[in-house]
Amino acid sequence: MKNFAIIGVAGYIAPRHLQAIRDTGNRLVCALDKSDSVGILDRYFEEVDFFTEFERFDRHVEKLRRSDPERRIHYVSICSPNYLHDAHIRFALRVGADAICEKPLVLNPWNCDALEDMERDSGQRVYNVLQLRVHPAILALKEKVEREKKSRRYSIDLTYITGRGNWYFFSWKGDLAKSGGIATNIGIHFFDMLLWIFGAVERFEVHYTDQKKAAGFLQLKRADVRWYLSLDRADLPAEVRQEGKTTYRSITVDGEEVEFSGGFTDLHTVVYRDILAGRGYGIRDARPSIELCYRIRHAKPTMGSEREVHPFLKK
Repeated sequence: MKNFAIIGVAGYIAPRHLQAIRDTGNRLVCALDKSDSVGILDRYFEEVDFFTEFERFDRHVEKLRRSDPERRIHYVSICSPNYLHDAHIRFALRVGADAICEKPLVLNPWNCDALEDMERDSGQRVYNVLQLRVHPAILALKEKVEREKKSRRYSIDLTYITGRGNWYFFSWKGDLAKSGGIATNIGIHFFDMLLWIFGAVERFEVHYTDQKKAAGFLQLKRADVRWYLSLDRADLPAEVRQEGKTTYRSITVDGEEVEFSGGFTDLHTVVYRDILAGRGYGIRDARPSIELCYRIRHAKPTMGSEREVHPFLKK
């Protein structure tokens, strides 16, 4: 049994980490969040030491490392806001633990360089939760692409719309410097998946970007990708709105839909099992999508050719 600490336990994604820690037969020893609305802990674990101040949490974890071998922390799960990931990964390595961090691992490519140095010096590991890489439908797509070995390029449309209210833009998620913007905050795992399957970026364009949506084009080694990301409920297809849903995910490959809307709830547990078995994805795996999102964030929008503009943007 391994001992875990979690940072950002009151956040949206934390329950999936709590479930993964429990379902892999491990123990949550302590947790940190500046919000004390953490009653969800009782659903998964008892006797968890909880802190609202990082300094006291830091002191506690260090004390366990030095004087309590039975409860010393082996892994730190990081569910904090994007801009804090780098600092919290450094904390994990400093206290002799491996880091399991949500996406994006960091906001800037050069942060990866420093973390690789720290990882090497500490002897610990940094893992990124890239759950689409373990989704059965995405694994099947990757196997299909590798099996076909087509000489021609694939044609892909990526569309992800998830309605968000005004709260989003008043939180850290609406702050470009803290979230990395829409391409980073909600798009990075899709970009990671596409680069993983279809190869490196050869050319990219941004056709539109504002606080609520972004769209563009990627020329990958084996595919041309039109992408559209939006937080605007008005962009949801009529049939989706009629069903009362607030999220729409679609990936088409050569006009054929890849069905992957289900099966998301247990993917973190699969990721944790891989990490605990000595596998898992690290800094080098995460870097290409971090670099792409950084470039998208700083790109000036262009008109784009008719063929390369996403159909939703044409509307």
